[in-house]
Amino acid sequence: MKTPALPLIALGLLLSSCQSMPKVQPIHGPTNPKPEDAAQAPVKYYGSIIELRPEKEREYRELHANVWPEVRAAIAKANIRNFNIYVTEIAGKRLLVSHFEYTGTNPEADFASIATDPTTKNKWWPLTDACQIRLPGTPDGSQWLGMEQVMHLD
Repeated sequence: MKTPALPLIALGLLLSSCQSMPKVQPIHGPTNPKPEDAAQAPVKYYGSIIELRPEKEREYRELHANVWPEVRAAIAKANIRNFNIYVTEIAGKRLLVSHFEYTGTNPEADFASIATDPTTKNKWWPLTDACQIRLPGTPDGSQWLGMEQVMHLD
């Protein structure tokens, strides 16, 4: 029997409820550095989440089984490495969770550079975006909802 990840169970409860939960302020320590300290680290970690359209899951899996070379190159050029996308089901919804490492010094410019790649912008994203449902609270201009990191161990 598989054991579900506890943070994803909490997320499922949040998604299935119409009430918003009170915000808890970050607590910083050796395994969760302050943002200003994390910004100085040579590697930064990002996680995000989005809903997967059930009827598009096969297409999404097929696309990601062999990501196009131009898309892979745009991601690498943006100083992103160790990019992972996971799928899980919570409260009857299929969710995608992504995680990657960023090794550059200007994430805003580097992430924006991916949108200048014509293959990614004009071919890849229209296909993948059609497979996804943006979650409530996702900022305008973003497809995926960013997640706050609360712990990191090397």
